[in-house]
Amino acid sequence: MAQPLRITRRGFTGALVGGALATCTASRVMGMEASSRPKIAFLGTTVHQHSHAQHFLDRFAMGQIWKGQWEAPRLEVAGVYLDQYRDDDLGKARITKYGLTSYPTIEEALTLGGEKLSVDGVVIIGEHGNYPKTAKGQTRYPRYEWFKKVVKVFEDSGRSVPVFNDKHLSTDWNECREMVDDSRRLAFPFYAGSSLPVTWRLPSIDLPFDVPLAESVCVAYGGIDSYDFHALETAQCMSERRRGGEVGIRSVHTLTGEAMYDHLANRESTAKLFVSALCRSHNLPVDGGYPSAPVTLAWAREVLPNTTGSFIEHRDGFHTAIFLTGIQDFNYAGLRADTGEIVNCQMMLPMPGRGATTADFFNPLSRHVEDMILTGQTIYPVERTLLTSGMVIGGVDSIAAGHTRVETPEMEVVYQGPRESMFWRS
Repeated sequence: MAQPLRITRRGFTGALVGGALATCTASRVMGMEASSRPKIAFLGTTVHQHSHAQHFLDRFAMGQIWKGQWEAPRLEVAGVYLDQYRDDDLGKARITKYGLTSYPTIEEALTLGGEKLSVDGVVIIGEHGNYPKTAKGQTRYPRYEWFKKVVKVFEDSGRSVPVFNDKHLSTDWNECREMVDDSRRLAFPFYAGSSLPVTWRLPSIDLPFDVPLAESVCVAYGGIDSYDFHALETAQCMSERRRGGEVGIRSVHTLTGEAMYDHLANRESTAKLFVSALCRSHNLPVDGGYPSAPVTLAWAREVLPNTTGSFIEHRDGFHTAIFLTGIQDFNYAGLRADTGEIVNCQMMLPMPGRGATTADFFNPLSRHVEDMILTGQTIYPVERTLLTSGMVIGGVDSIAAGHTRVETPEMEVVYQGPRESMFWRS
């Protein structure tokens, strides 16, 4: 069995600043011309309207709204690599609009056509596009393969710079772990994950650091190996604040439909949290403008029959559950072990066409990516996303095994989350 991946608070702090990093502080950037700003290589699968690469490329190249005003980009997009171009492609037009330089390979985007690393940060947006499926139905986005090419450039150049990876790390646990191990070995800040932990919350609440927490639930929507990752990051950014920190997961059990509801009915506290989180939704199924009956577990079983639930047991006895169902938002509920209080909120993700036009929930995430490249520090350990990536893989494995419980002894990931959550309070 692989040794557990452990990171202490001291180790986390040391990893933030270790290595020969080409970084600078934000104060040095204020007032600089574009050519004087830290340079990044932008690697994207495909750019079309509302693709992740479109959201990030526009913000890094043109700027964004921040704290009630327009803020110019604090980085320079020096090299761009785009892998695919659809019929409705926006990538070529964006490159022309922003006066960017496109390169035919990842290596050239990092070296700017030279022999050695020539940028101060790397952004990997491996989401959307036409990519193969694994035997278990996972989309094999090229995040791992691209990351390894980036690492090879670092090794050949004798230096490394901060890296951001959008969403989960890979579809294979060993690859996920290797990515994190590479970042530790070469001592570069590695930031990954979802926009959910740093978007707005309604109400704007947080769990106290070191809280005695018994269980976390997220009620969301979407599919396995997709939006389940966002739901898991929603839950984990709260769960990691519990007393003792994170210690890894023991098992994952994914069920759907009647089998899921039968299982949930036998878990009293999880069922209460499920209903509590559901009551935070702004998109409940309605009949004539209002729910057809009081929102209860029985009501959900009737009107949301095709719900998929993943039940996760942590190594310390803590429980996480996520539910993908017929709503259109992400809602958290947690149970305090000391008071029995249920704490809940909605993580705001107003999708374009459903209360938003520009997907502004990407603003805080892109802002934090800029901060990491400017300061050489990440806002939370990448072990969070390592573990949520593993939870996604566990859910896929459970389905592939006939919706049975799968043991995950390899996912002994021990870490302490940050005291400050860094979600958007503006």
